[in-house]
Amino acid sequence: MKFIHSKDRLESVSDGVFAFAATLMVVNIGANTNVNSFVDELPNFISFAISFFVMMAIWKVHYNFFRRTNYIDNLVIALNMILLFTVLFYIFPIRSLLNTGIGGERISIDTFSNILQLYSIGFSLIFLCIHLLYLRAFKKDTKNGKNFKLLFYARHFFIFVIVGVFSFLLARFQIGLRFGVPGFVYCFLGPLCYLHSKQFHKKYDLKY
Repeated sequence: MKFIHSKDRLESVSDGVFAFAATLMVVNIGANTNVNSFVDELPNFISFAISFFVMMAIWKVHYNFFRRTNYIDNLVIALNMILLFTVLFYIFPIRSLLNTGIGGERISIDTFSNILQLYSIGFSLIFLCIHLLYLRAFKKDTKNGKNFKLLFYARHFFIFVIVGVFSFLLARFQIGLRFGVPGFVYCFLGPLCYLHSKQFHKKYDLKY
């Protein structure tokens, strides 16, 4: 007997995991803060704020996927669970990276390389899951009527994966690490996504 999958249940557990991730980010922030120590704690508040909005941006990407398709199967559920696990993993390198940058903490070049590698791995895995979710929906959701849009976003988020892997390799081999080159490569996401959009719409003769 084949069961009909519940989209609402899947979205509910996903929202719960995102909420738990946000809770992990705020643990110990401001627990012992008073007026005199607020300035010392300010970098932690700032890093939490940036981390929070990065997390909410990932949530919005996840939210948009389920607005664009109603297709759910076991593979979609599995990819979604891997995505949620990666989101929980992702908060640790991003907080470490932000605390280092904002707090001015001095660390060794090897430690900085390791933090950037972890960040790049988390970034790449998150968007690989998003890419595979869209690709699965594109292939299976024949009743949607938005297959070209699903294909567009599958390719769009694969660009994120490529950039994340490239950043990882730069950090792994410490290429331009002292100048933050593995971090600056993420600036190429905008131009690359724009070029992909232009090429895709031209190829399929689609209107924006």
